[in-house]
Amino acid sequence: MRLPQARLDQVLDRFHQVEARMGAATDGAEIVRLSKEHAELKPVADAVQALARARTEVDDLKAMAADPEMAALAADELDELTERLPELEREVALLLAPRDADENASAVLEVRAGTGGDEAALFAGDLFRMYSRYASTRGWRVEIDSAAEGDAGGFKEIIATVSGEGVFGRLKFESGVHRVQRVP
Repeated sequence: MRLPQARLDQVLDRFHQVEARMGAATDGAEIVRLSKEHAELKPVADAVQALARARTEVDDLKAMAADPEMAALAADELDELTERLPELEREVALLLAPRDADENASAVLEVRAGTGGDEAALFAGDLFRMYSRYASTRGWRVEIDSAAEGDAGGFKEIIATVSGEGVFGRLKFESGVHRVQRVP
């Protein structure tokens, strides 16, 4: 997949415009708006610049491959880089895809133990701790709304609110039923 260079240039131009306006802005509301836009554009601009560097390097290596002394070295690097190029293009394409309006909304996390008594409650507790640790590594805040503990530990039911940057975008597809079976 070859991304159109005009679109990539447009993203970089907008990023540089926002950076320039941030330096000159004096209104607090505008600074906040520009800072948010800058934070959204920065990962995209970094990925676009990495892609541009890789494309330039491919062209340089192709020119270097014409030299008989450098052909073997250039061929190895060229193979490695041409394998990585589609991955970089995919990354940029994903970053350029339209974002969900609710991407940064909070999420309600509900974990319920099904049939299985104490074992199910223990597993529900493990599952909730897994999500809590994941949230803490991402810098999110987990606030327990309600919890019903199991007799042997864990939870029969626990409901928590997870808030932070990009929470809903990451957790919106987390759903389903899990089954744990102990083998004696």
